[in-house]
Amino acid sequence: MNPPQRPAASRTAPAPTPPRRPWPLGAVWALTLLVTLIAYFPALHGEFLWDDSGHVTRADLQSWSGLARIWFELGATQQYYPLLHSIFWVEHQLWGDHTLGYHLTNVLWHATSATLLVALLRRLSVPGALFAGLLFALHPVAVESVAWISEQKNTLSMVCYLAAALAWLRFEDDRRPSRYAIATFWFIAALLTKTVTATLPAALLVLAWWRRGRLSWRDDVVPLLPWFALGVTAGLGTAWFETTQIGASGDDFALGPVERGLLAGRVAWFYLGKLLWPVDLAFFYPRWTIDAASLGQWAFPVATLLLLAGLTWCSRRDRGPLAATLLFGGTLFPVLGFVNVYPFIFSYVADHFQYLASLALFAWFAAVASIGHTRLAWPQWTGPAAAVGLLLLLAGLTRQQSASYRDVFTLYETTLERTPDSWVAHLNLGTAFDEAGQPAKALPHVQRALELKPNYPESLNSLANILNRLGRSPEALPLLEQAVKLQPRFAAAHNTLGATLMALQRAEEGLAAFRRALALNPALVQARVNIGWALANQGKVAEAIEHFIEARRQQPTFADAEYKWGLTLAMHDRLAEALPHFERAVELQADDADIRHALGRAFLGVGRTEAAAAQFAAALDLNPQHAGARDGLERVWPSGAIPR
Repeated sequence: MNPPQRPAASRTAPAPTPPRRPWPLGAVWALTLLVTLIAYFPALHGEFLWDDSGHVTRADLQSWSGLARIWFELGATQQYYPLLHSIFWVEHQLWGDHTLGYHLTNVLWHATSATLLVALLRRLSVPGALFAGLLFALHPVAVESVAWISEQKNTLSMVCYLAAALAWLRFEDDRRPSRYAIATFWFIAALLTKTVTATLPAALLVLAWWRRGRLSWRDDVVPLLPWFALGVTAGLGTAWFETTQIGASGDDFALGPVERGLLAGRVAWFYLGKLLWPVDLAFFYPRWTIDAASLGQWAFPVATLLLLAGLTWCSRRDRGPLAATLLFGGTLFPVLGFVNVYPFIFSYVADHFQYLASLALFAWFAAVASIGHTRLAWPQWTGPAAAVGLLLLLAGLTRQQSASYRDVFTLYETTLERTPDSWVAHLNLGTAFDEAGQPAKALPHVQRALELKPNYPESLNSLANILNRLGRSPEALPLLEQAVKLQPRFAAAHNTLGATLMALQRAEEGLAAFRRALALNPALVQARVNIGWALANQGKVAEAIEHFIEARRQQPTFADAEYKWGLTLAMHDRLAEALPHFERAVELQADDADIRHALGRAFLGVGRTEAAAAQFAAALDLNPQHAGARDGLERVWPSGAIPR
């Protein structure tokens, strides 16, 4: 599909029917936002998932100085995307840890991107612009990007990317420096949100070739050279960060050039397949084994080369299919496997990787459908009816898919239904059960994760944690020794090792392990609290309290710090001082029976029997087998009556 040309005048041809006036963009945005909200409604109250804690602003970054750190301190955030984390910072000021605001913001960015896509396609005179925008808004392959709070980097960067593209097209009209500056501003904003947007200047060259059939070095290429430089710099920076700071290196990433070529071909066809047939979408897909000796795996790159050759030959008549393919493949380039990104350790593909690339195929499909309907001369109503039918189907699939993002249990259980051998889904589900106080349910999942991926330090650490909770610390010790041997700088494993050694009455070794964990990661507040508790048990109360004070400063909402602080004071008969710490711990973690029991004992110690009874009763509601709470209640109410 080439850009439409003005037809030659004809004396005998009837006057053409004037085209319908397109919807104003404001109306397009309102419609898109409404249908997107309906489609994503099941996810709007969804909980924080997986690595959302690495994106939603941490306690130590919530101040104005924290905002400065986001911009000027490498490593202050999970990835150096300062504009993204600044937006998260603002959002946290607005609604704290309430997830509804984050989800609504993601839907807002997504609907805005769909509207900007409509504006861009109208600017390029591509037929079916509104249909393309709604396809993008409602296609279920976008659910991972919209329903998962962490992927605001996708939805926000898309807004900046499309704004930059529109601003660039306006610059092409008159070459005014002010318009170039505006376009560059939006491009830099996109890069500071997610560096996959570095592909934009190449995409603009493809669009220029599609529109005019040629490229001008002076008019097309030279103005984009600074953008290419910015994109390459940002891309190299992200690649370095992924490799050195996040861990995208080692045996799991050891692919040769041939294997990477095989992988790239398979990845591209996988994404195309999910766009055309969006079923069995999963949070984690199976991780393929790439084998150059397998003839079947060569089919993917060979098919890609044949397709490109055919589209190149056809481009003499219609440049549209080749342009759409180049845009799709070129935008996917950063995640095709030629460079390492950390999620490859789980799977080589993920739905959110093709969020940006999908635009080209949605636009091409909508244009082909629009032109095809016109040429077939079917009744005018059939086109909108078919479009609405397809959009309703996609909206239903999106609504169904977004429901799996309600909480971690639903997400990982759904994932395991579709990919039962996903080791990372087993690991994450097991960890979720463990954190919810259900170690017995967690155990088989983490054991299965280790069977599927042996000797993975995260799994070893998680299994050891679970065994500790089940009172099986002797079994946990060799797992942790193996974990820290495999990954000596694994701070969380050193912390768990300390807890295990303490349980085995090896207090000095345990304290050393806690200190090692804190030295490796000063932001690991749990290690600091554990050091304080270990010191408290050695009678070093003042030194212990210093660690609790620092833990509170680092993370004011960490219940365990207040709990251990209260226990430390209570052990030394300072109950009046301990009470506010226990109360704060209950406020922060009201569903913990042990904390409520400790608060009840403190109330009892200062003579507040009714308050004590209420806490013991609450602890028994949470855990009917809690012996301490039952004993405490019997002391307060020997008759067995429980006040409510």
